[in-house]
Amino acid sequence: MRWLLERGGPIDRLSQSVLLTVPADADPARLTDALQALIDHHALLRSRLTPARELDVRPVGAVRAADLLDRYDATGDDLHAPVAEEFDRVLGLLDPAAGAMVRAVWFDAGPGRAGRLLLVVHHLAVDGVSWRILVPDLEAAWTALAQGRPAQLPPVGTSFRRWSRLLGEEARRPARVAEGDLWRRMLAAPRTSLGARALDPGRDTAATTRSLRLTLPPEVTGPLLTTVPSAFGTGTHGVLLTGLALALADRQGSGHVLVDVEGHGREELATGLDLSRTVGWFTSLYPVHLDLDGLDLADALAAGPAAEDAARRVDERLRQLPDHGLGFGLLRYLNPDTAAGLAEHPAPAVGFNYLGRFTAPADTGAWGFAPESAALGAGTDPGLAAAHALDLNAVVHDSDTGPRLVADWSWPDGVLTETEVRDLGEAWFTALTALATRAGRPADGRAETLGLSPDELSPDELDELAAGLDV
Repeated sequence: MRWLLERGGPIDRLSQSVLLTVPADADPARLTDALQALIDHHALLRSRLTPARELDVRPVGAVRAADLLDRYDATGDDLHAPVAEEFDRVLGLLDPAAGAMVRAVWFDAGPGRAGRLLLVVHHLAVDGVSWRILVPDLEAAWTALAQGRPAQLPPVGTSFRRWSRLLGEEARRPARVAEGDLWRRMLAAPRTSLGARALDPGRDTAATTRSLRLTLPPEVTGPLLTTVPSAFGTGTHGVLLTGLALALADRQGSGHVLVDVEGHGREELATGLDLSRTVGWFTSLYPVHLDLDGLDLADALAAGPAAEDAARRVDERLRQLPDHGLGFGLLRYLNPDTAAGLAEHPAPAVGFNYLGRFTAPADTGAWGFAPESAALGAGTDPGLAAAHALDLNAVVHDSDTGPRLVADWSWPDGVLTETEVRDLGEAWFTALTALATRAGRPADGRAETLGLSPDELSPDELDELAAGLDV
């Protein structure tokens, strides 16, 4: 959150959203009551951003769902255009300083027809994992109310308040402070400039950001989730980072690659924590120096033994980071004694975020993601400063023909060109294909695989492994 506030520019529209299919018998009273149960149960949905840069949570009942839910007459309409228009409209109603963290629109399709529910939450109160809590809770509340029962949701384990206080304490713990040397070395590592010029926060904003989507076919994506991590003794996250490091090193002409890596941030920092049902923004962001100096890049990209060496180097570097890199943010933003030293170095030019695997639900009926979800735009303010010269957001989507890796690249216009980004994106896919090819060769043609215990894998990676075993 403090990283966001330091970026520069407005943040009122910065949000995440879902568009859900609601039951054909939906009515405004029950939808309002279900939304009220959600807001009352999850504290950050009732929060506001104070001038002191704190989140103040208001009491249960202080935020009225009836004031946040609008109705749109969608009888007979093609919903794509109305959804896009309403999405843009309600973004303008978000205001974290006033406590307007949530907005919703019910698209009423008329009697006997399933409508839609647009739910928009400011990013300060939600992250990607939080939606796995909010959507089932909303459905559970609706079901209870429809059956004449009170909407009683499962309890929240560790509150976000306790978590945030724990982070402040953790940032000053001597063992955590000792991590400062590691992060300073990471930021001071050799780096190669990317793009035609340095980022200008006043010029390079969301309004000037361009994007490109590339998709990797199932025959390569499938092994990246299963056989490649198994062969190289790492996780899917490490495999994707290895491919990115190879592509950047090849294009930049330097084996030193510095990347800002985004993680889910829900780490077990103390015994007794239960964050499985806590809604909030837990995301971590940390710099990682991936050292491929001296590696035979041509051999690696041709699926030779150097591909394994690259995977090993990247995996070893990731294993050096305590708590999956959470300590960097603690020392950079929550400890005044270490913050200044870490702020001396500019952020990496490249940002990387792997969102995991999304399996399409078998039932796309009530409370599933609506088919018009593609009409939702980017929840951001046009004037928000760009965080990196190049951002890569990767996600695996299941399809009828198998899993596909979808890569969304974004960059400020004038720093890079689409031709340059497309070339790098295709180079990443080439590197990933080489890793898959190398992993698929007989064991005597590869180095001995490393052991990998389940506690070294993220929940997303465990899901991917299980899905691969099922296949």
